[in-house]
Amino acid sequence: MNYEKINELLQKLESTEAELYEELGKGVETIKCDFANERIPLLQYLLKGNKKYALTAPIIYAMIVPAVIMDLCVSFYQWSCFPIYGIPYVRRRDYIAIDRHRLPYLNALQKLNCVYCGYFNGLVAYVQEVAARTEQFWCPIRHARRLRGVHHRYWHFLRYGDGDHLKERWMKLREELKKEEEK
Repeated sequence: MNYEKINELLQKLESTEAELYEELGKGVETIKCDFANERIPLLQYLLKGNKKYALTAPIIYAMIVPAVIMDLCVSFYQWSCFPIYGIPYVRRRDYIAIDRHRLPYLNALQKLNCVYCGYFNGLVAYVQEVAARTEQFWCPIRHARRLRGVHHRYWHFLRYGDGDHLKERWMKLREELKKEEEK
């Protein structure tokens, strides 16, 4: 396997992603919303909304309980174990963004939903990064079959079945992880 070529492609991917974020960030402060003055009042929003959607609300909102428990458990895990392994901490604030509730054109329920989604989706990304660093430290081997939605560290891992220089590559990946700055 050509690790130099893989690293080259990953650097291109990171560069493209940085360019994408830069382009998407242009003019963010000046964006105007055509319907900013057309906020639907909460009561009207509830009355005109899909009643079937309303029936699912308790299920959706109940998921906050396991999410908070997961957040606490994963945070405790990394705070207690990462220093022992020499792995840099994952900063939650880099993954969890709660800001859309400040948009003036959203009603109270829409704002609550935006807080919920910002927290929940950010939490999933935060947990994935904690798990990815753990995987890089303990088991940096790709799976036999192709997976969707793998973390960005995955492509640096050893190919499934490639036992040549396993210990050498594994230790190299551990050292690279330990040298990373906190993100």
